[in-house]
Amino acid sequence: MSPLAGIFYRSSSPTGAPYTTEGAAVDPGQTLCVVEAMKVMNEIKAESRCRIVKIAAENSRPVTAGQILFLVEPA
Repeated sequence: MSPLAGIFYRSSSPTGAPYTTEGAAVDPGQTLCVVEAMKVMNEIKAESRCRIVKIAAENSRPVTAGQILFLVEPA
């Protein structure tokens, strides 16, 4: 879930590779995305080892606090 409202970004720059993709296994502390709020880039990190089942938010679009960004399952 998004901890704050802002703009969701899958990568660090428009031409950069995404932090993660659907089907990828991620480790605790790995950056999953960035949410920009008031010109501050807030990295959203994995809390545990998991697999990204679905990316629920759309790149470069607004998200609200509490909105689901990723559907995950234990890895």
